[in-house]
Amino acid sequence: MSKRNRQQPIVENVTITDYAAEGKSLVRIDDLVVFVPFAVPGDVVDLKILKKKHSYAEAVVVRMVQPSPVRAVPFCRHFGICGGCKWQNLPYEKQLEYKRQQVIDCLTRIAKVELPDVNPVLGSQETVRYRNKLEYSFSNMRWLTQEELQEMDDPKTDVRRKQPGLGFHIPGAFDKVLHIEECWLQDGISDKIRNAAFQYSVEHDIPFINLRSQEGILRDMMVRVVTTGQIMVLLQAKAETPQDKETFMGLMSYLSEKFPEITSLLYVINNKCNDTFGDLDVHVFRGDDCIYETMEDLKFKIGPKSFFQTNSRQAHRLYSTVREFAGLEKDNVVYDLYTGTGTIAQFLARGVKKVIGIEYVPEAIEDARVNASLNGIGNAEFFAGDMKDVLTADFIAAHGTPDVIVTDPPRVGMHKDVIDVILAAAPKRIVYVSCNPATQARDLAMMDSAYRVTAVQPVDMFPHTQHVEVVTVLEKR
Repeated sequence: MSKRNRQQPIVENVTITDYAAEGKSLVRIDDLVVFVPFAVPGDVVDLKILKKKHSYAEAVVVRMVQPSPVRAVPFCRHFGICGGCKWQNLPYEKQLEYKRQQVIDCLTRIAKVELPDVNPVLGSQETVRYRNKLEYSFSNMRWLTQEELQEMDDPKTDVRRKQPGLGFHIPGAFDKVLHIEECWLQDGISDKIRNAAFQYSVEHDIPFINLRSQEGILRDMMVRVVTTGQIMVLLQAKAETPQDKETFMGLMSYLSEKFPEITSLLYVINNKCNDTFGDLDVHVFRGDDCIYETMEDLKFKIGPKSFFQTNSRQAHRLYSTVREFAGLEKDNVVYDLYTGTGTIAQFLARGVKKVIGIEYVPEAIEDARVNASLNGIGNAEFFAGDMKDVLTADFIAAHGTPDVIVTDPPRVGMHKDVIDVILAAAPKRIVYVSCNPATQARDLAMMDSAYRVTAVQPVDMFPHTQHVEVVTVLEKR
């Protein structure tokens, strides 16, 4: 046996028992916790151990001995490679059960606070084509599957240089892009636009970016499709010469002519070494510089740099839950922390005296102000800046003590300074919206001396993934 094979032993007839972090399943072998992707609890499998640490290991399935009785058939041709929808092999009702258990585990093991019963997860009415935003990467050297390599005359030859791709990054690899032919996450028009852009670019020899050397022109494509039917498409290109830009403009013209339904066709010239464009100008090639989403009688402007919940219809259920849990009264002052484009703030504004929204991204705050004006909301004020710098005792003194605070932080949760200011402000109720139950649990523990948890409602924004949103209510003790 070679040294490599000795380092990667096969363990036979193992029964997968549960799910763990990052959507991986797990099994305990002796005293070792083994994490396995794309397996389902109840599967009996043979595993190859890839990586072994002191108390855990990582493995992959090399043979299915007996499928789990709850296993579902994945519907996407890219399942198992893409990594975007890791739970397609699990029925949706089972996904919701595991997500609820994930919330319970985090709140009990990390927060260690007194809890009410965690409500069943509010499932998404749409489990496919539910996303309003997707981003695709160009690469001049796409990822080839094992099947594709086996079909080639010499699989050891690095033929990827002749195989451009437009799709998603392979998990954990910035320079490996899986070419996507069909994606079930977004409306079918997204597939048509992406595939047309790919085909035109290949036929006209437009260089795709080399993600290591940064040579090439085409970098990135973003597609937004909202319930109003409006479509935004933004392409990024590296264009250091007039010839590069002229070549790129050929693609833009083609998309403009082929897809008149695109209402906002935009582009960014990005000569940096990454695809972030928050600090770059966005140019309008055709149409408007934004699109609009609606919820109830509210209208929301979404620009190319705006944050907006990517599942529009389920976002309405999320925000309605927040409004219900906030228990608002007409004379209330409400603070909406990490307000984004002010969506939650405007859901709450008409039932209270005043809403104060704070957000780090200046462009999002500009959109929030425009949205408030569009919706005739005059009792909402919005401020841009780092939360720990904006939300201070002086700020609260100037704008009023909050009766209710709604906070919807990023995955890392809230900075301790922000928690300290919230505790000092002492609102009677806090509604904490989180996309990461683990960091929410950590923050709840820091507020436990002053607040008790009275309600926990998980909401599923991302079917077929391990992610879950949690709305938690804290009442002042």
